[in-house]
Amino acid sequence: MKPSFLTFQAVWRRRAKQSKMEDGKMVTGSTINLNTQEGTLNDLTARVHQLPCCVKHHGSAPVSHYFKPKPHEGFLLQEARFRGRLLQGTTLPLPHPYSGFVLGKRKSGDEEDGLACWHANATFRDVTYWNHDDIPCHSDNFFRAFHWLTLANALHKPVTAEDLASTSTAL
Repeated sequence: MKPSFLTFQAVWRRRAKQSKMEDGKMVTGSTINLNTQEGTLNDLTARVHQLPCCVKHHGSAPVSHYFKPKPHEGFLLQEARFRGRLLQGTTLPLPHPYSGFVLGKRKSGDEEDGLACWHANATFRDVTYWNHDDIPCHSDNFFRAFHWLTLANALHKPVTAEDLASTSTAL
């Protein structure tokens, strides 16, 4: 059975309040299409990494040939080397009901009108983040950002009559 996020269909449209220049063109907004029914999306679960560096390369590369994480014995840590530097990482699952998408820019007729069009290329359910000086821990900013997702769920959860009744009797 496929996870429920694969059946999720949405088109999110955002218009920027102020125009900006992108590649010499005036961009006034963008469209992000997360419609997963257009075709099969690659599942990149266990293959999405947040590295503590900037790689200035756009295009394909044989990453799996060079970047080979190994589990650290006795811990939920992984170790790898990137350009000779030791990296230590851990995998964080995205909290339910969130899912991650890898977006790609699509050429469209709307671009002349200043509208950028993005579409989902792949999806993922976890992220491995890496530190090069310290072992990943709960106080890392990347890890702490995931707490916001849980908090946002609680804040935006609809309040039921049962919730109100249990709150009023508790006071």
